[in-house]
Amino acid sequence: MAAWAALLMSALLAARVKVSECASCYEAFDDATGSCLDFIGDDVPQDDCCVNPKYGFKLDELSPCEACHNAEWSPWSQWGPCSVTCSEGVQQRRRACYGQGKCAGDEKKLENRLETRACSLQDCCPKDGAWSNWTPWSACSVTCETGTMVRGRTCNNPAPICGGTCPGAGQEILQCDTRQVCPTHGSWGSWGAWGQCSSSCVHEGSANLPHEARSRQCNNPAPSTNPPGTFCPGPEQENRDCSGIPFCPVDGQWGEWQRDSECSATCGVGRMTEKRFCNDPAPQHGGRHCVGSDVRTSPCITGVKCPIDGRWTEWSDWSICARSGMEIKCRKRDGMQKRTRRCEDRKFGGKPCVGSTIETRSCYNIHFCVLDKSFWSEWSEWSLCKPPCGASARSRVKRCQPVFPDYPNTTGIQKINTVFFWGTPRAVCHELNGQRLKVEESQPCQNVVECEEFEEVSG
Repeated sequence: MAAWAALLMSALLAARVKVSECASCYEAFDDATGSCLDFIGDDVPQDDCCVNPKYGFKLDELSPCEACHNAEWSPWSQWGPCSVTCSEGVQQRRRACYGQGKCAGDEKKLENRLETRACSLQDCCPKDGAWSNWTPWSACSVTCETGTMVRGRTCNNPAPICGGTCPGAGQEILQCDTRQVCPTHGSWGSWGAWGQCSSSCVHEGSANLPHEARSRQCNNPAPSTNPPGTFCPGPEQENRDCSGIPFCPVDGQWGEWQRDSECSATCGVGRMTEKRFCNDPAPQHGGRHCVGSDVRTSPCITGVKCPIDGRWTEWSDWSICARSGMEIKCRKRDGMQKRTRRCEDRKFGGKPCVGSTIETRSCYNIHFCVLDKSFWSEWSEWSLCKPPCGASARSRVKRCQPVFPDYPNTTGIQKINTVFFWGTPRAVCHELNGQRLKVEESQPCQNVVECEEFEEVSG
C-alpha cells in the first residue's frame, strides 16, 4: 500500500511539474502569421500565461510560438504570384493549424494546408525581333579637339511581339579627332564644406565668436596653357563667424526608478510599468541625454482566470421533412423540419452565445420524387488544382437540374412562412455526351510546383 501511494505521489508531482513548465509569455498570438506579439516576460508558468486564451507562449528561444486557445485553422493566406509570366501557370495559398489540440480534418493531409488554382498573366509569351541595317555615321559633333559620331538602327525587321526586344544596342558612338586645339578657360569647382569652427562651444557672455572657412579650386576645368585660357575670377577662400555655437554642454544623469502603473490585466498575466527621469542633473546647453530607456516593464500574475466566451457549433443537418399522422412525400402538403446547434467552451463567466439553439421551417418533402421537368445547368467554375502540387488537374461540371413543382411558397392563415423544398429529387435530362445526370470535363494544370519542393520549403 505504501509503495502504491509513493507511485501515485510521484505521478502527481510529475504532472504538476509539466503543467507548471515556465515559458516566455506574450499578450497576443497572430493567427495570420503564427507569431507572438507584445512580450510580457520570461519564466512565467505556462498554465498562468494561458489563463487568457488570447495569449501565446514560447518554451525557449528556438521553439515556435504557440497559441493558448483551442486548435483552429488560420485564415487562408492571399493567393501567391502566378508561377509563370506568360501562358498558363498556377498560384497557391496556405493555412496552418494553431492552438492546443487538433484542428478539424487531417492536419497531415496536404489538401487541408495548401490550395492551388490556375492563372494567366498574359496569353502570349514575349518573342524578340531583329534589327534593321545601320544608318550612315553622323558628322563630328565638334569643330576642334575630339568629338563623337553617331549611327543608329531600328528594331523592326521584324518587330518584337508580346513585350519582346531586340538583343543589343540601337545606337553606336565613335570618337572623331578634328586635329584642332581649343583654348580652355578656367571655371571654379564647387565650394568645399565649411571647415571646423575654431571652438566647439563658448562660455556664456564671451564677445569673441569662433570662425570657420571654406575654399574652392579653379579646376572645373583648369585653364589651358597652349593656347592660353583665362583664370577663374573671384576669391579662392571665404571666412565667416560661426553662428549658433552652444554653451559648453552638461550631460544628463538618470534619477531613481519609480512605479508608474498597476498591473495592466485584471485576469491572467499582465505587465507593470516603472519610469525614471533624466534629471539628476538634467542635460543643459546641448549636453547628452541619458543613455537607455526611461520605461521598463515586468510581468505580473493576477491569479484570476480570464472569462472565455461561448461559441456556437455548426448547425446540424435539417431533420426529415414530415408531418405527424399524414403522408406528405411527393405531395403538395407542407411539413416541418428542424436543426440544432450547441454553445460550447464558455468558462469563467464568459459571455453566452447570442441566438437560438434550434431553428424550424416549413417544407415540402420531394426526396427521391420523380419530377417531370429538368434542364442542364451552365458549366460550373473551374475547380482548384488537385492534388495541390505535382501532377494535378482541374475540372468543371454540368448538372441535370430539376424544375421544382409550382407549390405555394407560403403556408398558414397569415401567409407569412416561406416553404422550402427538402430532399434530392430524381431529375433526368435529355442525353448529353452519353450522360443524363452529370457531365464532367477536366484538363491538366500547367507549371505546378513539385511536391518535393513544397515539402522542403514547408520544413
